[in-house]
Amino acid sequence: MCGVFFCVRHSKDDSPALLELCGRLQYTNGARGPDSQGTQRISVTGPDELNHAALTLDLYASELRLRGIAPIVQPHEQDGNVFCWNGEIFDGMEISKEENDGVKLFRALRALETLEQVCDLFGRIEGPYAFVYYHAASRRVLFARDPLGRRSLLIHRPTIENPYFLLASVSTGSDPACEFQEVSTEYIYCLELLDLIASNFDSALAKLPRSSGAGTLYSQLCSVNTTLPPDDWPVITSLETPGYLTQAVDDFIARLDRSVELRVRNVPQPSIREFGAQTTDQSVAGIDCTTLAFLAHKHLPPDEPIDLLNVAFENPRKVKLQAGETGSKSKKKHPTSAVEPRPLYMVPDRVTGLQEVEELRRLCPRVWNFVSPLHPFDESQQAIPVIEALMFPAKTVMDLSLALALYFASRGKGQIRRYPGADGVTYTTPAKVLLNGLGSDELLGGYGRHRTAYGSGGWKGVIDELQLEIDRIPSRNLGRDDRVISSHGKETRHPFLSLSIVSFLANLPVHLKMDPRAETGLGDKMLLRSAARKMGLVEASSRKKRAMQFGSHSARMDGEKRGDIPLKL
Repeated sequence: MCGVFFCVRHSKDDSPALLELCGRLQYTNGARGPDSQGTQRISVTGPDELNHAALTLDLYASELRLRGIAPIVQPHEQDGNVFCWNGEIFDGMEISKEENDGVKLFRALRALETLEQVCDLFGRIEGPYAFVYYHAASRRVLFARDPLGRRSLLIHRPTIENPYFLLASVSTGSDPACEFQEVSTEYIYCLELLDLIASNFDSALAKLPRSSGAGTLYSQLCSVNTTLPPDDWPVITSLETPGYLTQAVDDFIARLDRSVELRVRNVPQPSIREFGAQTTDQSVAGIDCTTLAFLAHKHLPPDEPIDLLNVAFENPRKVKLQAGETGSKSKKKHPTSAVEPRPLYMVPDRVTGLQEVEELRRLCPRVWNFVSPLHPFDESQQAIPVIEALMFPAKTVMDLSLALALYFASRGKGQIRRYPGADGVTYTTPAKVLLNGLGSDELLGGYGRHRTAYGSGGWKGVIDELQLEIDRIPSRNLGRDDRVISSHGKETRHPFLSLSIVSFLANLPVHLKMDPRAETGLGDKMLLRSAARKMGLVEASSRKKRAMQFGSHSARMDGEKRGDIPLKL
């Protein structure tokens, strides 16, 4: 994991405002990599008659060292070539325990001669990444994100008012000096600096198609299997694996287990702990995160604790509802006499999270730290300006509700109780790697809209909706989540979003993944539920889905706003 910042400007443009902006962006991106930071400055000139139009390139990177045994300082540099790497290679390139993947990838890049070879190289590696690569001989800059967009990279294109080019892992928020957008995952981009000197930005920036040649298994997203079930296909009635699901369940367990193993092994201690997610990202309370915790247990030393992070917020809207003090509409839905008082922070995800940690303790002997931060309303409100800046250019009410939970969960500060009834002890997780359950709902039919799609369009409607889910993954939450979580110098990893898992699940017929005809808690994410049951997670296997922002009470603290309403930044 690292923070990346890159600036291209005309060499004569050294205005105090631009230098101040670059300083702020370096500072913000430095928080992502607390272990080391470095910069490289390069001057690029064109033909002799255009020397007056020289460009200055500034490349900055901060490093969170999670691979290899030697300290690493980025940017990587050799023979004038410079590489900023924010990523992890989990498959497609052999990386030993002693090696750093960024160093090895940089070596491979320097040996290539054509742009097609570069695209092929990135099409053969699996893992989250964003990178910036300056190739000295051709005076080109290449940059991209992985096909799923698991790492953030923002772009500011030159304008008349702000005539410089910027790339950054995270911005400083809404700022008149730059107009950041997320880099599309559809292409690998190539900026021809000689063309930029002689012409303009649009003519100098090329979009390179991601390779689809032989051996490039990880170059693009796949299509969902369109096979329809027979008309008499039975409705699932139990999570005890029926015969027609046995092979799919076994294959899924094996693949998910390998995905988890690749993401928890060879991490410099004490940098690995389990970090689960209900629905979108954080909060140990559901089947996704509990399954990941169970599998992580298999691959970590038995004497190493695993931390389970579970956030809860004081939400005035919920407090009023609990007290029966809302308007007439709410009173009709929740009569005062029917509302039982409960502890302020015993939110839905806290209740189910405590149940899940007990199931894990029974099945998997080791120390499980249930880290339970308690966030008063004033504390969460004070953090909002910071969170809004981190999540930018995401800027809706829903973005804030989710980012709020992500920010405080990944901070990892709270109390732990080693066993039921024990006194709480103040604790901060030392973990730098956080496992995250995002992707299971999108790939396995876990959302209510999948049931709705079946009601309006049958099995074909579900297939179409699942294809939309895969197509939308790169542009939805991952970049935002990466910006928020990494601000604490931590890295999130998504076992369900290994491109190998995505391909496997997309290729399975829809009726082996879900059954929208069955009740909630049974037919949604049917394959995952059956797998969890087979592994012994009986209680977790039947947990009903609850969105993180609702389970933690981080949603809409300041009133009944719709989630898609833009914030006033």
